[in-house]
Amino acid sequence: MAKTLKEKLASLIPKLREERKSLMAEHKAHKISEVTVAQAIGGMRGVKGMVCDTSVVEPDKGLIIRGMPIMELKDKWPEEIFWLLMTGSLPTADELAGLQKDLKANGEVPKYVWRVLKSMPKTSHPMAMLDTAILAMENESAFRKRYTEGMKKTDYWEPALDDALRILGTIHTIAAGVYRIKYKKGDLIAPSKKLDMGADYAKMLGLPPKKGQTYEMMRLYLTLHCDHEGGNVSANTCHTVGSALSDGFYAVSAGLNGLAGPLHGLANQECLGWVLQTMEKFGGAPSEKQIRDYAWETLNSGKVIPGYGHAVLRVTDPRFSAFNEFGHKYLKDNPVFQTVDRVFKVVPEVLKEHGKAANPWPNVDAGSGALLYYYGLKEFEYYTVLFSVSRSMGMLSQLVLNRALGTAITRPKSVSTEWLKNQVKG
Repeated sequence: MAKTLKEKLASLIPKLREERKSLMAEHKAHKISEVTVAQAIGGMRGVKGMVCDTSVVEPDKGLIIRGMPIMELKDKWPEEIFWLLMTGSLPTADELAGLQKDLKANGEVPKYVWRVLKSMPKTSHPMAMLDTAILAMENESAFRKRYTEGMKKTDYWEPALDDALRILGTIHTIAAGVYRIKYKKGDLIAPSKKLDMGADYAKMLGLPPKKGQTYEMMRLYLTLHCDHEGGNVSANTCHTVGSALSDGFYAVSAGLNGLAGPLHGLANQECLGWVLQTMEKFGGAPSEKQIRDYAWETLNSGKVIPGYGHAVLRVTDPRFSAFNEFGHKYLKDNPVFQTVDRVFKVVPEVLKEHGKAANPWPNVDAGSGALLYYYGLKEFEYYTVLFSVSRSMGMLSQLVLNRALGTAITRPKSVSTEWLKNQVKG
């Protein structure tokens, strides 16, 4: 008999709790990391100081979700990925249908949210609109209501899951509404009772279906951006806010505010911008020699080539490979995709010659923009909103699991520069 997501988690959580309890009892003094001055000053990069079971990023392999490399999951639908993130296994057909039914049941966006969005300044950034809408929906929080009434700590995960389903059931509808309101695309398009999340999102944006390719592209985009372990800015921010027992609406809105930064989710639009600048300079899709010359021109002017390099990866991001594979299948004759593909052939070698890039290989942002552009999304500043719809799956799954396991409030110890100077002297 098929289980709902809540029933599935209820069967898994006791074992997970016992596992964590045993680790604490038997190994709590075991050291797993040391911290250098460079790490303390440089954003704690590489410091092992938190636990995230939904995914890991291996420098030589890329994103691995619950033990499964992302390239093995590229054809899965977003709802399947959310179930995998939450439970550690892919859903059966019945479980997938049940989850989709739960998400549809949570899919009505309150009217006050649309009033809030339509009252915002016309110059508001689409990310600010999305974050504000999610925060406004805090009024819907089951966790806040249950916590106010009083409940056992061991039950915290249940209303946290209710909030997660409410957010995930509506965020793509809100995001599509943001697009249509911000860019004056006409009336809002109501969600479908039949389409899956990716296809429904593309439909509500008003994108031409292109024989179903647009739906397939959107499913791929949402799947590839779903999670990236626990230390990235959006996941870490959501986790920190949630660790104070702030409900999912507060926590996800906070995480999305971090995603809006140029060094995180905003990077995808910068990558496509550089590609289009290159095309404009050469009057169309440039040759490999022209790309090489322009890459050197960019680097010699003190700028970086967007989309190349990664904080963790030391190989081509497999998510880029998935987008590149999709492009070769459906839009190999498109000049923008051709340019992205040629840049991939040329730029890593240029960066190796340049010698200053720790990782000369492309990350996911190097390829995603070309696909969005081809399928009708040409408003660059909106791209991070699509990233947000996807990344909410990772943030919410981590939040619910941390509620289930009773993860402590985040409170690292800070030190002063004077303390560091004294330590170095010592």
